[in-house]
Order: sequence, then C-alpha cells, then structure tokens
Amino acid sequence: MANINHKPSKFMLNLLHVLPAFVEGKTDTVNTIVEINYGSINKYELITESGQLKLDRVGYSSLAYPFSYGAIPQTWDYDNDPIDVCITNVTEPLVPGCLVEARIIGIMKFEDGGEIDDKVIAVLADDRRSDHIKSINDLGEQFIKEATYYWEHYKHLKKPGTGVTKGFFDKEEAVKVIGECEQRYKEIYLPKFN
Repeated sequence: MANINHKPSKFMLNLLHVLPAFVEGKTDTVNTIVEINYGSINKYELITESGQLKLDRVGYSSLAYPFSYGAIPQTWDYDNDPIDVCITNVTEPLVPGCLVEARIIGIMKFEDGGEIDDKVIAVLADDRRSDHIKSINDLGEQFIKEATYYWEHYKHLKKPGTGVTKGFFDKEEAVKVIGECEQRYKEIYLPKFN
C-alpha cells in the first residue's frame, strides 16, 4: 500500500503532493487521506500546502456526516481543493489523517454556493463487507436520499439553499472527473510552487 517514490527524509512528507491519485496498477482505486469520520458534525480539512489536518469549522446544526470523508492526492477540483471522497459502508471509525485505498463506485455532482464541488463515492478497497458493492445503486435508494439531504442541508442554518445536488453518476464518470482533476492539479496548482 502507498509505496512512495521519495527518498527517506527527516521531514514529514505532504501526502497530498507525493502520492498519486490512483493506487499503483489499479484504475478504480484511489489513495484517499481521511479528513472526517461518519457521525461527526465537525468539518476537518487538510491544509493543502502543509498536509496538516485542521478544524475548518464546527457544524451549524446537529446534522452529522453520514459517511467518512477525505481527499484524493494530486487532484484539484473547481472549488480550489483536492477532489472530495465520501467513503460509505464503513463499519469501524477511521483515524482522521490516515491513508486508505478507496474503491470508486460513482460520483455525486454537486454545487456549493454556485461552485462545482463534486463528491466521489467509494468504499474501502480492503473491506470484504463491501465486495458486493459495485455501483451507487448497490447502496440502495436510502443512501441517495440521505446523501442528497445531507449535502443540501449541511450549511442550511448558515447559508440556506447553497448546496445543490446535480445527480449521481457511475464509476466511469467518476474516473473521468478524477482524471480531469489530476490534469487541473498539474496545470493550475503545481505551477504556483515551482
């Protein structure tokens, strides 16, 4: 897992910039750095420049994340952050800041305050309890309702109506969007630091 093509260093590496988006040799599995556990109302976010996890904000309501949540390294979405991943079917809490391999099952297109902020939907690649989950449809209608409700209401007490779900799409669309985010990372983010 996560073989890093980097010389040993006495300094902590920023995994957002040294790990590839896709797990080596796999076209449907991404490296994901966990930011938030399911059941949390706190919004944690990786500091892109340094890789540390910070408390971005305390939720404005009791509405908790219905899935674990993280970011894919070496990607850049339109919201000026690495693309997000919702990790479903998690049975044991994940340690924020840890690296997991997540198998892609689809994507939710989303706008937050008019800004594109898509969410890759995935399961843990090494969890046999999720082997049967191949697409978003395998999660059932309740998952779609719950995810839609969460994203459309998580900021409702602060900024009503800012979250708009644009639909759920298959794994192929998710892989395409991740590829576009990898390209955007190379063209937009990296030149700032070279």
